[in-house]
Amino acid sequence: MTAALSFVAAATGVAGLLAILSPARRPGAPDTAAAKGGSPATAGRRVSARLLLLLAAAGRSLRPPGAPSDLRGRLEAAGRPAGLGVREVMAAKVAAALLGAAAAMPLAALAPGRLGLILAPAGPVSGFLAPDLWLGRLAAERARRVRRDLPALLDILRVTIEAGGSLARALAAVGERSDGPLAGEWRAVAHEVELGVPLHEALDALATRLPQPEIRAFVAALHRAGRHGAPLADTLAAQSRAARFALARRIREDAARAGPKIQLAVALLLVPSVLLMVAAALAAALLDGGGEALPL
Repeated sequence: MTAALSFVAAATGVAGLLAILSPARRPGAPDTAAAKGGSPATAGRRVSARLLLLLAAAGRSLRPPGAPSDLRGRLEAAGRPAGLGVREVMAAKVAAALLGAAAAMPLAALAPGRLGLILAPAGPVSGFLAPDLWLGRLAAERARRVRRDLPALLDILRVTIEAGGSLARALAAVGERSDGPLAGEWRAVAHEVELGVPLHEALDALATRLPQPEIRAFVAALHRAGRHGAPLADTLAAQSRAARFALARRIREDAARAGPKIQLAVALLLVPSVLLMVAAALAAALLDGGGEALPL
């Protein structure tokens, strides 16, 4: 019965995967491969291409909320770790898929029953998606640090502008006296302006490299202040208050999500471990007492 259920589950999974990969056809429309005289090799290449597209879509689903969907944007959001580009990351994805396939083959051969049918494709798929997961974690950590530093740096930027200085010079001054990804991006904006890039284009590039809602709101506020001639100090003060409010709200949301996780860890790990310790103590008492009943 177990083998039959496993076979039905595997067949259903394969049928579902083929249904996802197969192109949608209108009722009554002829089969494209048959109409064009496509060979089985051509159909196999089409299925392989659709499988790669499916893997790429799965990799995009590993990005944090609000992150760019394209690989180049995810690299920028992660801070271009080790100076990697799109070609290097794709090469790493292919190499990781090959390594995952090489590691999954012996495990699939040693797996009991039909578990090998699951382990064999799971290895290369996991290897192909591992760089996306790594980039997603880097981008999430970078976004967390940006949100944490934004209110304080906005206050320092406001004070610097009130002391009498242009926005580009103030960004350079604050960036040089601070650490973190946000300060580094502000230094990059100042360097681009010194090289002749218009300030609005440099700020738009900043919003591309840091795709957080708070940074987009900051850039949009600077654009509005530049168009309408509003005082930058008042604009930055309002942005600082909004950033602090958003940071406090995010902290409360994280704390609310942490409660169920802690309860789950207690229910699945701590309680069973305590019960196992009690069971071990009872078993030791029974063995020492020669199998006699414990006194009440």
